[in-house]
Amino acid sequence: MLPIVFVTGFGPFGDHEVNASWVSVQEMAKMGLGEDVDLRVEELPVEYKAVKQTVPTIWKKYKPKLMVHVGVSGLARNITLEQVAHNSGYERLDVQCKCPDSKSCVDDGDDTLVSLLDMEDICTRVNQTDTEGTPVVASYDAGRYLCDFSYYTSLHCGSGNAAFIHVPPLDKPFSAQVLGSTLREIILTMLKCLKEKEQGEVVDLSLQNHC
Repeated sequence: MLPIVFVTGFGPFGDHEVNASWVSVQEMAKMGLGEDVDLRVEELPVEYKAVKQTVPTIWKKYKPKLMVHVGVSGLARNITLEQVAHNSGYERLDVQCKCPDSKSCVDDGDDTLVSLLDMEDICTRVNQTDTEGTPVVASYDAGRYLCDFSYYTSLHCGSGNAAFIHVPPLDKPFSAQVLGSTLREIILTMLKCLKEKEQGEVVDLSLQNHC
């Protein structure tokens, strides 16, 4: 059975009638991640209630090896890998003009959750490849909106096996095709890092048993 990688993008909101995140995910899906990966993609609405229901359902139903969420940032000029997600501070209204009553993702949850992936390391690796002039940078603030909310929810459900990627709006300055191909390179690098981490843990366990 092939490992599942689940990738989401967001639907329209505000000035983003065409959301670059979902377009980028669709472009990446056309290229695929190779024969060794079962790639699944889904568009999430920019709604707290829907995200809180859908993301845990995906984790429970598909048990992905890695969940990658992609969102658009009007402030971004580079593709940005988020290291940290926040539990509270969700006061900005979604497309249904609603926000969580508690202004948080998980009641009594940790203030922050951190991905098991080292985003600085992944940025270094990806930037050493041919990514068509699209520098990839790391960030520690995903924005306290649906992006951050989905990320925290996913890290909570998936025990840290999740990632969040912010992309700029389409053609500011990167085309959908360039964003899609760079997303593909990033996700493949993440999978490689996870594999290295697993192999390292196996070696450590073997040495412990030997001693």
